[in-house]
Parts: sequence; structure tokens; C-alpha cells
Amino acid sequence: MKAVILAGGEGTRLRPLTLSVPKPVVPVVDRPLLRHQLDLLDRAGVGEVVFSVAFHPEKVKAVFGDGRSLGKLIHYAVEETPLGTGGAVKNAESHLDDTTIVFNGDVLTDVDLDSVVREHRDSGAAATLVLTAVPNPSAYGLVETDAAGRVSRFVEKPEPSQVTTDTINAGIYVLQTSTLALIPAGIPHSIERSFFPALLRRGDLVRAHVHRGYWIDVGTPETYLQVHRDILRGRFQVSLAGRATGEGWVHPEAVVDTGVTFEGPFYVGPGCHLSAGAHVGPDAVLTQRVTVHSGARVRDTVAWQESILGPESRVDGALLGRKVRTGRNVTVGRGVVLGEGSTLSDFSQVPIPKEA
Repeated sequence: MKAVILAGGEGTRLRPLTLSVPKPVVPVVDRPLLRHQLDLLDRAGVGEVVFSVAFHPEKVKAVFGDGRSLGKLIHYAVEETPLGTGGAVKNAESHLDDTTIVFNGDVLTDVDLDSVVREHRDSGAAATLVLTAVPNPSAYGLVETDAAGRVSRFVEKPEPSQVTTDTINAGIYVLQTSTLALIPAGIPHSIERSFFPALLRRGDLVRAHVHRGYWIDVGTPETYLQVHRDILRGRFQVSLAGRATGEGWVHPEAVVDTGVTFEGPFYVGPGCHLSAGAHVGPDAVLTQRVTVHSGARVRDTVAWQESILGPESRVDGALLGRKVRTGRNVTVGRGVVLGEGSTLSDFSQVPIPKEA
């Protein structure tokens, strides 16, 4: 059994953070996004993975390599042109064996993957879809099932009157690899809109596993910030690299001067330097080599490596890309996203733009 992680998108919803950094390697607290999925696959005993990549594949390879340092064997299936979700899996087919786990690269979840695989094999299904419950399923495609857990119908972007269930496609599948014969090679193809309906039309057994635990699509600035809050507050369990300090974590390679105040939860990563009089938290994540000067306050914010917060700055509810610099007495307000290398001069104020 092997896995395919669909990580070929350009991360357009996360721009400007992803203009120069592929979404598979954007940091989520103390590790790249796809490392969380590898951790989940590790718990299910999956040691061989294919990354389906398209945007800056060399940068993804530079971070993950061949996977051996993580106890994995990672292959790369590079899309020369966009192939869609189904075409991307087909493009990885030469690396696969009889059973394949497919992961949407945007998804973080605590699903019991080992149970999903066991149910799939015990049932003899051609495909098993993980479904998750959401408060407003009309914003997604619905997956309807019968009492025995068989998938009976897919409803794309339903009207409110068509909503018959709260379960949607969670972007995680277990497939018999032989079913990929239904997907044409080398052309765009959707696994959700074309492949699964074709299995149903052919009469194959397509089953559902309903997961009512943690699940999030880390595709927008709002959900990207939310997953950091969830990890810090224990809603999504991650063993963070650092020592527990009060109600947060500080990496051993961080430098914290006397006189820094913390408000949990928070995470301070390796190489960070916090000056006396700085205030960090709650819900602040400083990924790597972030400098917070005296009097600066940062809360509910993710700051990427080598960012510098100037003296007396206030950053609240923002996302800061690599090497962002704020001057003295700068205010960065809720909802602001600053791309790599952004510089704000002394006394600048950057609130979220008002909608027209």
C-alpha cells in the first residue's frame, strides 16, 4: 500500500504567501504543511509516498528530498501541464501497487486512517471515501450514502432544498489501484466529478467512512491562521518541537531575554530572538529566526522565518511571510497578509482593507 499526496496547486488563495513558496512547504507551526500528512500516514504504517507536484517542484524536493530522513521513501510525479485531481493520480500510477491512499494536499485531519484502510479491505470496495461533517454543506459537494454506508450519489454545490446530509467529501480516499484504468492518461480529469461517478455507473462498490473529528482545508488565510490556533489549543494534536513554557512552547534554540512576557498559548521556534519588554501571545506562532524587539506585541499571528517586528510594534491577527520588517510603532491589524520581503516604515498602520 502506497499513498499519493495531491500537491500540484499554486496555492492562489494563500497569496501573497505562496508567490515564491509552494503551498506543500508553507510552515504550519514547526513543520511544513505536508509533513503533517506524512505524520498521519506514518501512524497508518505507510512508508512509501508519491508527491504529485507542479508548482516549483524543485523547492518541494529541497525540503523533503527522498524522504529517508523522515523514515519514508518519497517519489515525485511532476505535472508538466495541470491534470486535475484524477489526472494527477493517474500520473503517479507507475509508482503504485494494489491499494492506494489519496490525500488532497490542502487537508489536515486526525482521521483514523488505519481504520479506514481496514474497513476498505474488509468490505472489498473498489474505493472508500472519507466524509466529514460541516455546518453548511451547501457550500461544498454533498456525498449521499445508504444505510449500509454505500455511496449512492454525488451532488455538486446543492441548492438548500437539495441538502439531505451534512457530510461532504473530505479529500481522502482509499482506492484499488486497478480502478485507475477508468482515468485517461495525460489529460485533465477530476477524481470527484468524473472518476467516482464512473465507478458508480459501472456498478463498483464505493463506500464511505464518516469522520466526525478534526478536519480543515488549509487553503485560505483564514483557515491557515485557524489551524495554528487549533494546534496551539490542542484541538489538532501535534507534538511540537520545543519545551513547554507556561502555556506555550519555546524551542531550545530560541533566545528569550529576561523581561519578555508571554500569554498562552504560543510557539517560539528555533533561532528566534525576543528582546526584553516584548509581549508574545496568545495564539502567536513565530516559526524560525523571528526577531521581536522591545515593546513589540504580537498575538493571534503567524510570522515566517527572518521576520523582524520593530520596537513598540503591534501585530494582531495577521500573517507575515518571510523577511517581513516592521519599523518602530507600526500597527498591523486583523486580516492583513504581508508577502515576502514586505517592509513597513516607522509609524505605519495597516488595517484590513474595507470591502468596496
